[in-house]
Amino acid sequence: MLFKIPSQLMKTKSYPAKLSIVCAFLCFCISCNSVQSSSDKISSDSTGKKNEIAGNVYDQKTIDTARYNKILRELANNDTTGLWPVKAPYPLAGAVLPFNRIVAFYGNLYSKKMGILGELPKVEMLKKLKGEVAKWQAADSSLPVIPALHYVAVTAQGAPGKDNKHRMRMPWHQIDTIINWAKEINGLVFLDIQVGHSSVKEEVPPLEKFLQLPQVHLGIDPEFSMKGGNVPGTKIGTFSADDVNDAIDFLAATVKKYHLPPKILIVHRFTQGMLTNYRQIKKVPEVQVVIDMDGWGDKILKRSSYLRYVYREPVEFTGFKLFYKNDTKTGSDQLYTPQELLKFIPKPIYIQYQ
Repeated sequence: MLFKIPSQLMKTKSYPAKLSIVCAFLCFCISCNSVQSSSDKISSDSTGKKNEIAGNVYDQKTIDTARYNKILRELANNDTTGLWPVKAPYPLAGAVLPFNRIVAFYGNLYSKKMGILGELPKVEMLKKLKGEVAKWQAADSSLPVIPALHYVAVTAQGAPGKDNKHRMRMPWHQIDTIINWAKEINGLVFLDIQVGHSSVKEEVPPLEKFLQLPQVHLGIDPEFSMKGGNVPGTKIGTFSADDVNDAIDFLAATVKKYHLPPKILIVHRFTQGMLTNYRQIKKVPEVQVVIDMDGWGDKILKRSSYLRYVYREPVEFTGFKLFYKNDTKTGSDQLYTPQELLKFIPKPIYIQYQ
């Protein structure tokens, strides 16, 4: 469902997803400006320890392949099907995954209804994020837990806009703000893309000035990829492996160009049709792909979707999204705890709260 507010656009969606899971209510208002982007900060080496990075130059080290293999086996959680762990080339040195678990807050600074990132004031939000990180660290001490801010940098629109793309690019100064906030907590940043009638190939390159920073990564949301020309929010969109590979190709080229550690690519998913031809998704040393179990609903439905769309169609790593409000709408359902999610096969390594 799309509707207007004075002088701006707000967006939400109310249609049901498969398995009765529906997406979160989203809304936002738009502002425009631009400033020079922030620079430098953290990465993680093959021991899982944070490294301070001067500018964009990373001191290459050799990845600990024995530890890498051991962690993948632990994440597979005794899977007996042979699906997990996924066979893929070793990542470049400095890879965040699987040597760390990531706990992220999702949202947009222009909306209190789009996610926890924009709902709470900065200080309160960062404090809450640190609390979630501590819970995950206590639940699994084998992996360091890194906080992250997952900011929707390109938002789908109900109105076509001047270029008929049904999307709006957020102003650079807001991305700069998120990067600076993340620095305060030694965290990562994910810039999320909702393409509308545009494409991954068109929307990712403008973000290069941010993606060249070693701590900034990417998320893409097939739900708002309207290949059939529909208005975003009226039906669930789709990405093919080609779309995902467009993102992978750009990220890999960025890693090579700026001599960076691997980038992480988050791909949201909660239905079968949201991602097609998953076997054709590239596996390269420069990019680590996470299929993030999106969508909200009760625990049984969310687990069912995870098994059907994430576990049975392995790509590389897995994530799981938790909605503070919508996962608990009935009053009886509670959020999955870290302890509960760590029993999943495979264990999710990227956790997102909205």
